[in-house]
Amino acid sequence: MLSAAHREIVSATLPLVGGAIAEITPVFYRRLFAAHPELERDLFNRGNQANGAQQAALAGAVAMYATMLVTEDAQERALIERIAHKHASLGVPPSAYPVVYEHLFAAIVEILGADTVTAPVAEAWTAVYWAMADELIGRERELYAEADTTPETTWMPVVVTERVQQSPATVALTLAAPDGSSLPTFRAGQYVSVAVVLPDGARQIRQYSLSHAAGADRWRISVRREGEVSSHLHEYAFEGDVLQVSHPFGDVYLDSDPATPLLLASAGIGITPVLGMLYALEAEQQGRAVTVVHADRTRATHAHRAELAELVGRIPDARLITYYDRLPEGYPLGDGERRGRIDLRDIDVPADANIYLCGPQPFMTALGGQLAAAEVAPERIYAEAFTPVSPVSA
Repeated sequence: MLSAAHREIVSATLPLVGGAIAEITPVFYRRLFAAHPELERDLFNRGNQANGAQQAALAGAVAMYATMLVTEDAQERALIERIAHKHASLGVPPSAYPVVYEHLFAAIVEILGADTVTAPVAEAWTAVYWAMADELIGRERELYAEADTTPETTWMPVVVTERVQQSPATVALTLAAPDGSSLPTFRAGQYVSVAVVLPDGARQIRQYSLSHAAGADRWRISVRREGEVSSHLHEYAFEGDVLQVSHPFGDVYLDSDPATPLLLASAGIGITPVLGMLYALEAEQQGRAVTVVHADRTRATHAHRAELAELVGRIPDARLITYYDRLPEGYPLGDGERRGRIDLRDIDVPADANIYLCGPQPFMTALGGQLAAAEVAPERIYAEAFTPVSPVSA
């Protein structure tokens, strides 16, 4: 918690710092990578650095956390949880936080000037940073312990045992331990990080949802060809190849209340965590009312299309609605298929349903707006957007 004096200073300077943080973060990364080039090469997402997404994530996280501290907004817990899971999946150690602090605060002074960042202001914002860092370090320590791992041991080898082309742009990879032993368990909806060494020698990391567990000794991920890591896996990950992956993490996973109805809404490769949830529901056979809504461009781009329909058909009281936005007018629609984009106003969803959204950011924004217009309680909405979220992670 911030002291009363620090809270007053942060409240007074938040508009100034928040307004400039989009300028501060590129300077921070320039300083960080100049001092530690191995971080840009081997940890941080180069694609998100190039398009500015990581800078936006850092700006959003720092400004949001400071705002929540001074307003005592309860959303702080959700922010910490999401970032902590991402860091744990990357093996981020506590020693990373002083490094970030050094270069972030040097960037703040460079942009705002020493006349603005006086000693009291620097002290107050230092308190904000370490309040956030201490919470993250504590939660990450808990996550490592729950997974029976550490930052140094979260990475492990797995071998590709099966490769299936699910659509022109999506391939499914089944993974196993090289010695055939059991893999760590996971909650339906969670992900693993996959690290690959690219042709230029850089070690780059991306997260992939676990779409299935074939017993205790098999995982499956599905990879859409998009970006340098996913493209590398499409080109080079075949049966017998060994990949480096993390233990499973992720703060969005299926709840365990059998009495609560569910709406699982996805788009494109967002189908993968939904598949993981549906396999869990099939195994539990709890009789929950489940509505599955998926959006894709066409049937050809819809990865796991037949598997999804068959899986929903095996779950009592489950139904599937699929939207295709590039089917021409007059083209015959199959059972449960609709033309266009998802409109939740056309779907009868119980008022007490828990809602899971998984997909690219435009899809998340559109459905988030529809749910807000319908006055759905925010605590019933669980969202997994495939975008960066953290000031420290990749």
